[in-house]
Parts: sequence; structure tokens; C-alpha cells
Amino acid sequence: MKYLPTRLAAAAAALIALWPSAMLAAPEWEQWQAVPAVFDLAGPRVDGSLVVAGSAALYTLTPAGDVAPFARGPGGYRDDPNTEAYLESSPGLHVAAAGCDFARDDLYLLRLHTPVGLTRVDGTGQETGSFANIDAPSLNGIAFDTAGAFDHRLLVTAPLAGKTELFAVDCRGSSQVITKTAPSVEGGMAVAPETFGDFAGSLIAPDENSGLIWAIAPDGSAKQVVNPGLPKGGDIGVESVAFVPPEFSKGGYVYYADRKSANTQYLGTDHVLRLASADLVAAGVQDGDLLAATEGGASLVAVRCAATCRVITVIGSPGAAHGEGHIVFTLTQQPSPTPSATLAPSATPAASSSAVGAAAPMIAVAAAVLAALVGAFVAVTASRRRR
Repeated sequence: MKYLPTRLAAAAAALIALWPSAMLAAPEWEQWQAVPAVFDLAGPRVDGSLVVAGSAALYTLTPAGDVAPFARGPGGYRDDPNTEAYLESSPGLHVAAAGCDFARDDLYLLRLHTPVGLTRVDGTGQETGSFANIDAPSLNGIAFDTAGAFDHRLLVTAPLAGKTELFAVDCRGSSQVITKTAPSVEGGMAVAPETFGDFAGSLIAPDENSGLIWAIAPDGSAKQVVNPGLPKGGDIGVESVAFVPPEFSKGGYVYYADRKSANTQYLGTDHVLRLASADLVAAGVQDGDLLAATEGGASLVAVRCAATCRVITVIGSPGAAHGEGHIVFTLTQQPSPTPSATLAPSATPAASSSAVGAAAPMIAVAAAVLAALVGAFVAVTASRRRR
């Protein structure tokens, strides 16, 4: 038994090597591809590429990282430079009441000059002109109703005297006012799937000033989803929300725009940011969860709602990024790279409650095994002393 201390040390080392992912370094956005004046993303398109919006310029971006100009030839897109003319890519939805479809891969962009409304760019890159005029002084958000509660229409928000006016636009360009009294919201928005508790089918939208996330139902009523506990304020608070798509946990990437900005705490770098699905899974994120990212520093949390909602921290410490526009996803046939196994430094914020909860069984087993080994060592030592 003289080798017991050595064996104990070896067992302890083995247990440390198996320490749970919750104690590993927190994930960070990858500063992936540079795009001039980037402020929004849309897609993926049928071919798997994303559409990236810069200042009055569009690009395609493949999952391999190839960036190419889009809609630049005669009849291309050259609208609203130096503004946040957010865009959405059509997933090809049918609007029952209008008896028509939104064509797959057509782009719809906010038009922020008179007449205010929506501009359409077809899948080949040709601007088809004004798709819809909207009776509002300005626009600040756009999302497709992928769940169907709004009859698969295009949802557009406009600021109105400290509130939000919500419009639903069908595939013929006809618009309907859903409400004029929703809470103030702006930025990247998304409609909740049926798995998102009491908020299923509602438009989920962030308010950077209050830091709150809101749900606007098809009848125009609004409820607070959650206060994610992130920093709040202009150019700081929650900028974008999006739902993790089915199968994403099996492999893929999530993307967010980092816009270079002057006269702000978070200057940005004009890059598309990227994060692997494995990093989200390691943090406890599941398919169907809501992701929410801040404008200042691109902090990231997930929100899971059933009977109640809870928040899961993914990236807690803000970086230097200046996040803008929509969060979008691509799926891969192979699992995305596993997160780094580097131990987190002591200054790293505490792991989220869900991540710690997921790791609790392994921690308990490790503690029990160590306790048993230590107990055996003490017993053997006492026995030897009695001799």
C-alpha cells in the first residue's frame, strides 16, 4: 500500500481532466469576415449563402467565407447610404388571405427616405422598385412571420411617439396596422415558434433603452418576455433576438454584424462575427431557444420559455464589438468544432445557472470518488500506525 498516495494523485489528475465544460473558458465571437460598413445579415438562401448589408451595398457570404458583391449591376440596389435599412430574406411563405406567395430568396429592405416603405430585390439581384409604401415617418425593424400566426406576412415596426406601430405586409404589398401602442422596440426581431411557451406566434422584439424583450401578439397586445439582465441604454442594450433553428445543435454557426461606429464606447470593426453551435451547446443552449445579443459589446444570452422563462448566459463579458441588425444561422452536415478545453481565468464571470446545473452530476461524482479515495488513504494510514 506504499504506493497509495501516488495512486491518489493519479486518480485526482484523471478527475481534473474530466472536469465539466461549465468550468471551461467562456465562448467568444470569432471576428470572421470583413465587410465594409456591415450592419445587417439575412438568410440563409437556397444555396446556403447569407446576404450581408453594408452602406447602400449588398454582398453574398458563403459558409466557407467567400464574400462577393450582390445586386450591383444595372437595376441593382443603391438605396439609403449611411442608414440602418434592415433587411429580410424570404423563406418562401404562402399568405392564405392574399392567395399568393413570397418568392424564395427575394430580399425586402426598409426604405427610409420618402416615400417610406419596403424595397424588394429579387433572388437574382434586380431591384424591383417599391414593394410597399407605409404610412409612417420612419421604420426600425423587419421580420417574416415564419410561425403563421400573422398569416406568414412580413412584419415591420415604426417608432411612434414613444411607442411602436406594427404593420403586417402581405405578398401583394398590402399593409395592415396591427397596433399603434406597442412598447418601444427596434433592431433584429423574430416570430416565436410554437415551442416558446405562452409567447408562441408572437413577434419577439428588443428594446435597447430599457433592456427588455417584448412579445407583440397578432391581436396587438404586448407582454414582457423577460428582462435578460444585460446592460441597457442607447447603443448599448439588447439589439437583436433570434430563435435557434431545429437541428442547429448537430452542427452550424450563428452570425451577427459588428459595425464600425464612431463616437461610441463600442467602436466595432466592420466584420461579420461567428460562433459555432458547439459553443452554444456547451453553454446549455438548445434548439428552439431565443438568443439575444446586445449592441454594445455583443454580449449574448439564451432565453428558454415554457411555463416560465429563464436566462442562460453564453457570452457574459462585453467585447469591443458594436452589434447591429439580425442574428442569423447556417446549418452544417458535420458538427462544428468543439469548444476549447482551456481552463477559464479567475476573472471570467460565473457560469450560467443552467450550465452549472448540467455539470452538477459530474461534479458530485468527482467529489464522491475523491472522498472515497481520501477515506481509504486515511484508513490505511491509521491501520499502519496501529501496527
